[in-house]
Amino acid sequence: MKNKLQLLIRKNELNETVFQPSFFRLNVSSDREKLNQLLDKEPAIKVFDQLQGQVEELVKLQNPKTKFTKNELSEAARKHIGSVPYEEYGVWVYYPWSTRLVHLLDEKEFVEVRTSRNQYKITPEEKIILAGKRIGVIGLSVGQSIAVTMAMERTMGELRLADFDILELSNYNRIRTGLHNLNVPKVVSVAREISELDPFLKVTCYPEGIHEKNIDDFLLKGGKLDILVDECDGLYVKILCRQKAKEYSIPVVMEASDRGTVDVERFDLEPGRPILHGFVDHLDLSLVKEAKTNEEKVPYMLPIAGEETLSDRFKASMLEIEQTITTWPQLASAVTLGGGISADVCRRIALDLFHDSGRYFVDVEEIIGDKGHQKIEEKPLVIKPALSKKEMQELILQHKTALYKGQISLKKETVETLVSAATLAPSGANSQTWVWMYKDSCLYLFLETQYEAALLDYKHTTTIMGLGTATENLVLKSHELGMRILVEKMPLNEKSILVAVFRFFDTIPLELKSQMEPSVCDDLSRYIPHRMTNRNNGQKRHPIDQSKFDYLRSLARTVSGADMKLIEDENSLIALGEIIAKMDRIRVMHEGGHTDFRGECRWTPEEVSYTKNGIDVIQTTDLTPSEMAGFKMIRKWPVIKLLNDWGAGKGLEKVPRNQIHGTTAVGLITMPQFSCDDFFTGGRALERVWLGATKENICVHPASISTLTFNAFVHRGEHIFPENLKKEIKELRAEFCNLFSITKPIG
Repeated sequence: MKNKLQLLIRKNELNETVFQPSFFRLNVSSDREKLNQLLDKEPAIKVFDQLQGQVEELVKLQNPKTKFTKNELSEAARKHIGSVPYEEYGVWVYYPWSTRLVHLLDEKEFVEVRTSRNQYKITPEEKIILAGKRIGVIGLSVGQSIAVTMAMERTMGELRLADFDILELSNYNRIRTGLHNLNVPKVVSVAREISELDPFLKVTCYPEGIHEKNIDDFLLKGGKLDILVDECDGLYVKILCRQKAKEYSIPVVMEASDRGTVDVERFDLEPGRPILHGFVDHLDLSLVKEAKTNEEKVPYMLPIAGEETLSDRFKASMLEIEQTITTWPQLASAVTLGGGISADVCRRIALDLFHDSGRYFVDVEEIIGDKGHQKIEEKPLVIKPALSKKEMQELILQHKTALYKGQISLKKETVETLVSAATLAPSGANSQTWVWMYKDSCLYLFLETQYEAALLDYKHTTTIMGLGTATENLVLKSHELGMRILVEKMPLNEKSILVAVFRFFDTIPLELKSQMEPSVCDDLSRYIPHRMTNRNNGQKRHPIDQSKFDYLRSLARTVSGADMKLIEDENSLIALGEIIAKMDRIRVMHEGGHTDFRGECRWTPEEVSYTKNGIDVIQTTDLTPSEMAGFKMIRKWPVIKLLNDWGAGKGLEKVPRNQIHGTTAVGLITMPQFSCDDFFTGGRALERVWLGATKENICVHPASISTLTFNAFVHRGEHIFPENLKKEIKELRAEFCNLFSITKPIG
C-alpha cells in the first residue's frame, strides 16, 4: 500500500505545475492520432460529452424569436452540425491534472454561448473591445476572486497571473478551491480554474512572483497591460509595480478587503500622479526593499492602508500580529466582495467608462448596520391565540338547548366524514377559519380568526362568507348520507364566535318540516371533492353554452335573496379586467392590504405544510418566471413604499389583467344587504354556483379583491386610504356598478 501511494504521489507531483489543457480537433489527422495515443496511454481518462446541449443552446441563441419544442430543438441542432461527424464537431479539451476529456464547441461558438447572458450588460461592441484587453493580477488571495470573476465575464483576452506562494490550509478561509490543490502554486490553481470554465482564454503564469528582473516582462511582454491589479502582500512589490506602472502609463486597481476599500490610480490619464495617492510621499521609498520586520514595515503599511480609515476590528487585529496571529485577517465574504467590485471597476476602465482616480469604500457594515436612523418597517401580522377547547365548551353551554324529537347521534366516523366535506369549501385566501366540535348529538361551528386581516375582512364578513360555504358542503353531504339536517344559525356580527349549530335526523319531524334544509341541489354533493380554484391563465376565451350560465344563475337563486349577475361580452370583460387589475394594485399599495397579502401567501413547501392554509404561491399560481420574480419582490413593504413614493406600481396590474383577458365570463353573487347574515347566506349561494360550475366542467377563479376593497372603502371609511387613491377607487367603483347594472350601489 505504501509503495502504491508513493508512486501515485510522485506521478501527481510531476503534474503540479501544469495549467494549460490540450486541444484535439478530430477533423485534423494529427490531432486524431494524438488523441488515440493519449487514450491508449491513459485508460482511466474521464470523458464528458455534452456537446448536444451546447449546440442546442447555440441554436436557441441564434433564433431568439423561435419557440422550439424539445424535438424541434434537437433536430435544429442536428442540422446545425450538418454532415460533420458528431465526434469531429467542435473540439476535445483534455485537462491533464484531472484526466478529464471534455467535448466542447470550438472557440467562436463556445464564447458566443458562454457569454450570452452578459448581453447588453456588456454590448456586442464592448465584448469585442474587452477581447483585446490584457490584465495582470499580482497576488492571488483577493486576486484569485478578481481573476476568476473577470474570466467569467471575459473582461479580457489575456490574463497574466503572478504569485510566488503555494496553497496552504490556512488560505482556505478565503480562497475557493479544492483541498486536492494543497501545496500547488496559487497561480497554477487559479489558471486551472479559469481554463476549466473557459479553455480558450489566454493565461500566462509567473509562479515565481514579481521582482525587479521580471516586472518589465510582466507588464510589457506580448503587449503592454491595459490594467494592473495589485493584491500582493509584499510592500516592496506594491511600491515597485506602481512605479513601473506609472512609468508605462498603466492604470492600477487595488482592493484591500477591509471596509471594501478600492484604490484606483489612473497613471494612463494622470502621468504626474503620485503613487498611492501621495500617502507615502513623506517616506524614503528606497528603504522599503530592506524592510523585513513588522517594525520596519509599519511606517509604510499604515499610510498605504489608511490608518484613519481602517475598521476598528482590523486595527485591533494588527496589534495581535505575532502575538496570537501570524498575519492580518481576511474573510471570504470580504474577498468575494472585493473580487466583484474590482472586476466591475476593471471592466469599466477597459471600456473607457470610468476615468477617475481615488480611494473608494464599499463598507458593508456602514451601509448595512445600526445607525439610529428610523427605518421603514413592516407592521407585524396580528396573530391571535387559537380558540381553546374550554372556550368552545363554555359557548356551547351558553347556547345549549334540549334535543329535538327524532334527533339522532352520529358515530365518530360519520362526524369526520361530514367535517371533511365541509372543510373542502372555499374561504377567503384559503384562510379556513372554521373550528368544529361535536357534543351531545349536535355539531357546532365556530369562527376562529387567528390572523386578523387589516383591510379585506371588514367586520369579518369575508370570513363569515367562508363559513357559509362550509355549511353548504355540510348540508349536501348530510343529505348524501341519507340524513336530514337542521341548521340553527346564530345572530351574526363582527364579534361572533359560535356561528351555527347542526342537528341531524333520520326522518323529518312534522313540527320541524319548515325549518329543515330543503333538498334543492343534493346532486352537487358528489362534486365537493373535485371543486378547486383554477389560477391558470387562459390563452383565449372559450364559449360556454348559455344554458349552463342559466343553470348557474338558477343555483344562486335557490338561496333566499341571492342572485348572480354575469358579464360575458368581450368589451365589458376588458373593461372589468382593467378595474380588477387596478384594484389589485391598490390593494397591495395600501399598507393594510399589503399586510393581508403577506398574511395569505405561502412561499415555500415548508410554509404550506406547516400552516395548511393560505395561498401556495409557487404551486398554484400560473405565473411566468419573470412574473413570479416580480411577485416575490413585492413581499416587502419597503419596496411598495418606494413605489408609492414614486407614484409607480402599474406593473402590479399585469397578472390580474391577464387573468381576466383569458376569462369567458365573470359572475357576481349579490345579496340584499351588507350584513354578516347576508354574507353567510351568500357564501352558501357561492358554493352552490361553484359546485355547479364544477359539474359543468367550468373552471372557477375568484377575483374578489375589488369587491372586498370597495366594501372597506364604503363601510369602514374613505379615510383609511391615502388621498391619491381615494379618487381612483371612487371612479373604479362607479365603473364596476355600471358594468354589472347595479342601481343600488354595492354595499
